[in-house]
Amino acid sequence: MVFYHFGKYILMLKAVFRRPEKMSIYKNEVFREMVDIGLGSLGIISIISIFIGAVTTVQTAFQLTSDLIPKSIIGGITRDSTILELSPTICSLVLAGKVGSSIASQIGTMRVTEQIDALEIMGINAPGYLILPKLLGGVIMIPLLVIVAIALSITGGYLAGVASGAVTAAEFVQGLTTDFIPFTLVVAMVKALIFAFIITTVSAYQGFFTNGGAIEVGRSSTKAVVISCIAILISDYVIAQLLL
Repeated sequence: MVFYHFGKYILMLKAVFRRPEKMSIYKNEVFREMVDIGLGSLGIISIISIFIGAVTTVQTAFQLTSDLIPKSIIGGITRDSTILELSPTICSLVLAGKVGSSIASQIGTMRVTEQIDALEIMGINAPGYLILPKLLGGVIMIPLLVIVAIALSITGGYLAGVASGAVTAAEFVQGLTTDFIPFTLVVAMVKALIFAFIITTVSAYQGFFTNGGAIEVGRSSTKAVVISCIAILISDYVIAQLLL
């Protein structure tokens, strides 16, 4: 059963990347999806990121019970954990719920109302027209959202650490700038790109092959979120194992 769905998924991707009929239509759709995915998710990502950074700083400070360990290490731990894991992974899991369910329900509704059948009758490549703009919009905007999330998480950690008295501003900044490895940002962007691909294509697959009515559309949305989250966590481990 798994190989059956994986084969259908690969065939769908093959149809998605087929040469577009008219580039101008696709370009407009890509920009619209960029706005929906990027700006539409900016608020929730910003709120989550600030509090993730704040909680990481406060809990790290709580666990540093030894006076032999400098307080500046709090900034370094917040920086590395935010860049490598918290921002790309947690933000992608949130986006799987928000963006993924939206894509699955939108395409699933078009399938059960026979709009996709109408597109295919008119000779339009339905997978390419419906899925490719969402894929490109996600691959462009989700890494940008992760960059914003990293910046806001570090800012939230700084504010929480200084406000709680757990660390001074100078110590936190010292920790941020000490022993920084730029390659961690590369790993974060690789994760963001792969997670964006998973979120958009898995959700589109679940919606595109929906059968039945409104109840099945809801089930497809739920399956899209669950499978996307599992795939994100598995790929997170694989990427960490390969790159780190």
